[in-house]
Amino acid sequence: MTRATFDDVVDRLRERFEVEDNQKDDTPWGADELRRRLADKDGVLTTGADRVDSALLDAAPRLKAVCNIAVGYNNIDLAACSERGIAATNTPEVLDETTADTTWVLLMAAARRITEAERWLRAGHWKGWKNDQFLGVDVHHATLGIVGMGRIGQAIARRAKGFSMRVIYHNRNRLPAKVERATGAKYVSLERLLRQSDFVSLNMPYSPSSHHLIGARQLAMMKPTAVLVNAARGGVVDDAALIAALKDKRIAAAGIDVFEGEPNFNPGFLGLDNVALVPHIGSATRATRAAMATLAARNLAAALAGRRPPNLLNPEAWAKRRR
Repeated sequence: MTRATFDDVVDRLRERFEVEDNQKDDTPWGADELRRRLADKDGVLTTGADRVDSALLDAAPRLKAVCNIAVGYNNIDLAACSERGIAATNTPEVLDETTADTTWVLLMAAARRITEAERWLRAGHWKGWKNDQFLGVDVHHATLGIVGMGRIGQAIARRAKGFSMRVIYHNRNRLPAKVERATGAKYVSLERLLRQSDFVSLNMPYSPSSHHLIGARQLAMMKPTAVLVNAARGGVVDDAALIAALKDKRIAAAGIDVFEGEPNFNPGFLGLDNVALVPHIGSATRATRAAMATLAARNLAAALAGRRPPNLLNPEAWAKRRR
């Protein structure tokens, strides 16, 4: 287990396996350290920060399963795992509603300048009420554009009903009519979504095809009063282009949970007042993180017992799995 997690999850795994954990220090293991520790292991519970590539897999000849405690899995080279008959899994669904909540937190904080106002207050600047103090933009009755209409995107759309918002979405594939009716969302092109939306929420996984999906050209399509929210994955947005757009007030504000190169990120964000920043906490509630760890442990236990894990990402690996 590469990082510290809930003690009860570790205890349940210890009932069935010899477990090497990181509970005491919770210090991230570098590539060399991870290769050393996996040399004689049959399975591993990873996080999104652990790079699982060919070099690591070659150093772990017994490895049968790589189980991510995350819904995203761009840290795992699936092709390399499949080539070696190693099952790879993730933890979908258990974090959908929590991540949708976080998206709304960021949307509203950016719209109403909450983090900016709090910093100003804490610095001792508040001397009295003013009519034009920290004027934001209305959320109610505005147009919400959702890019990536999977489970999280649909959960965000459902919440928009309470704010009487018009919801439009763009997705690789249009949703069935019954899902559109349930979410109150209308399918449009990405360009139309960017031009019409007051709020743009990004909710797709990272992949080479989604790299810098939102760059300078796309940001230029947005309204100068619009707010961008990214609680999806770093790399979906060109952070340098976003910083430039925020600095020049070409869009009004942004709410960001994920960054390119995190935990390192572009320091240009720190000089801006019109962005709400949080450190990749989209799924960070005790209940949800516990559910993610538990699901990852179930995936691992199943794979090592020779049973197909419930959240297998690379089914092509199962037929040639290591015995």
